[in-house]
Amino acid sequence: MSVRNSARRLTAFVTAASLTLALLMPAGPAFADAGFRQWVAGFRATAVSGGVSGAVYDRAMRGIEPDPVVLEKARTQPEFTAPAWDYFDNRVHDQSVTNGQAMARKWKPWLDRIEARFGVDRHILLAIWSMESNYGEILKRDDIMRNVIRSLATLAYGDPKRSKYARTQLIAALKILQTGDIDESHLMGSWAGAMGQTQFIPTSYQHYAVDMDGNGRRDIWNSIPDALATAANLLRKNGWQAGKTWGYEVTLPPGKLPAGSKTLAQWQALGVARANGKPFRNLSDKATLKVPDGRGGPAFLMIRNFSVIKAYN
Repeated sequence: MSVRNSARRLTAFVTAASLTLALLMPAGPAFADAGFRQWVAGFRATAVSGGVSGAVYDRAMRGIEPDPVVLEKARTQPEFTAPAWDYFDNRVHDQSVTNGQAMARKWKPWLDRIEARFGVDRHILLAIWSMESNYGEILKRDDIMRNVIRSLATLAYGDPKRSKYARTQLIAALKILQTGDIDESHLMGSWAGAMGQTQFIPTSYQHYAVDMDGNGRRDIWNSIPDALATAANLLRKNGWQAGKTWGYEVTLPPGKLPAGSKTLAQWQALGVARANGKPFRNLSDKATLKVPDGRGGPAFLMIRNFSVIKAYN
């Protein structure tokens, strides 16, 4: 057999073996990564047309790969089915209150300034900080915190349900890098792109972020004043009423009560009273009755500021 014929046979054998192996192997990361790289290249024009510079895009996307943890969390995100009081007990307890009191003392000078500027009660801001990141503790956890650009690119490419959301947030996140408020290595967030001490998605950051400490950067990751002021700014711009509470725990009279929004004076006339026996303030305020555990559990009259807090999410 000639050397040329041997080479041809060897080439044919290797080609056939490679093809057989490729057909037998399941599609894996190499195939997914090729598609992802193609998507990243194609999305560049969309990002640039949305106001992101090509240089920022290229730097942020250099060497990026899909994050399998993000896709797994997107697939297994559970429905909220826990009873309301289990949810509260897991998040509002003696330790969270103690931590909140300590944070109120530690950050009092800044909380004084934030309250004066935005008119939002400091205790509301501390509660949000507790609920969103356990006063920043989750930002220290590598098992939770992920690169925001990578997470959003992964969702935009690999999760049809969240693709539109992720594309919009990805462009916003790239614009955050473009402003210089934070760099790529510190732009960290949840698997779905919520960022910083008070967990803002990128578009909300763009609308509400505040440089409270005056260092030229709106840093909700490392600056507690910036993070709390950003939360206060969101609430104010969504209609927070300064000097008013979120609502009242109440006791209910026997019998059925009408639904809908009524003034506190009207609820009072129907026999609804504060649970602590104190009078309602601002009887002209409108309120809605909420009974999260049914008529036999605690009841609340919620005024405007409660709806504003709901707008946070």
